[in-house]
Amino acid sequence: MTDNNKVRAGFLVYGAPAIEAPEIEEVVACMESGWLGTGPRVAQFERDFAAYQGVSHVAALNSCTAALHLSMVAAGIRPGDEVITTPLTFCATVNAIIHAGGTPVLADIDPVTMNIDPAEIERKITAKTKAVIPVHFAGRPCRMDAIMTIAKRHGLKVIEDCAHAIETEYRGKKAGTFGDFGCFSFYVTKNVITGEGGMVVAKREEDIGRIKILGLHGMSKDAWKRFGDEGFKHYYLVECGYKYNMMDLQAAIGIHQLARVETNWAKRELIWGRYDEAFGPLPVAIPAPVEQETRHARHLYTILIDEEKTGISRDRFLDLMTARNIGVGVHYLSLPEHPYYQDTFGWRPEDYPHAMRVGRQTVSLPLSPKLTDQDVEDVISSVKAVLAGGSATEGGRA
Repeated sequence: MTDNNKVRAGFLVYGAPAIEAPEIEEVVACMESGWLGTGPRVAQFERDFAAYQGVSHVAALNSCTAALHLSMVAAGIRPGDEVITTPLTFCATVNAIIHAGGTPVLADIDPVTMNIDPAEIERKITAKTKAVIPVHFAGRPCRMDAIMTIAKRHGLKVIEDCAHAIETEYRGKKAGTFGDFGCFSFYVTKNVITGEGGMVVAKREEDIGRIKILGLHGMSKDAWKRFGDEGFKHYYLVECGYKYNMMDLQAAIGIHQLARVETNWAKRELIWGRYDEAFGPLPVAIPAPVEQETRHARHLYTILIDEEKTGISRDRFLDLMTARNIGVGVHYLSLPEHPYYQDTFGWRPEDYPHAMRVGRQTVSLPLSPKLTDQDVEDVISSVKAVLAGGSATEGGRA
């Protein structure tokens, strides 16, 4: 029987990735080659990712934020254009809209799936609306059939935020392949990591071509080859672009991470099942079951701490878990909680009640293929102890 009052000796870092020998060896080989910037390993990573997603047109960048920004530029978003997205997402989703010159408009979530509610999208459309950004929260696919029907009816671009959703599928089709663009993240806590990094998938080759140019200062195609062994190549600046390119040093990690994407997904699915079994009887809300004809990427395992049911506030729960050496996350405070958006757009949390409630109650628990069986048991026992009124014992971080 697990001792729920025992505090683990070392801190369990939230979101620590599983790094194995192939990535390390590839990074060393990359460094020894002398080609650390954008080059052949980025090109290989793009080919591998395209093959995994079953698409033809991709562009590797230095972040998912860059991917979202350039997708909106390629989609033609201009000042005054409105772009609808969810209030339950990382700030990068909305910031990218602002960087592109657009005006973000929020549509509340479905309280069960925590994804944007298609009915709320429809309600927020105006004559100024030009695009929708559905976010596949935690790896659960949005209702893309309904969203694409709405987009088609109103002539809207669709840019999928797939930061959590590399493995996600909806009715047999990969997330990121429904809309005009799909944007993926390889940040250090994601399911495939490059440290920092992102990828755009696009339906049209010309859009990816433009994104690749915009992502490397606006220099002409394949400008990165100018220092290769074929001799110096002149480049020409064809647009005023950005410094968004991915480095070979990052792709060296991603190539081997992507090769293990399915193995790592299976490990997280097993942990997910253990959490469901352990936390189901407790006075917390656990993730809703996976819908039929969908595949959940198992990126975030979130529980909701309702103080009226648990007797403890969400923030106190976070503090006590940390005191027991368990790293936890919050995904996310709803965007209208943040002062910048309140001051700039006049957003109020109460105008998006479902996102407000989830944002104030949510806790993300460790869910990484790096977790050992003992790590998982430590998480489970700590959650039970904290909910039972336990606190850190001597030797913990309290």
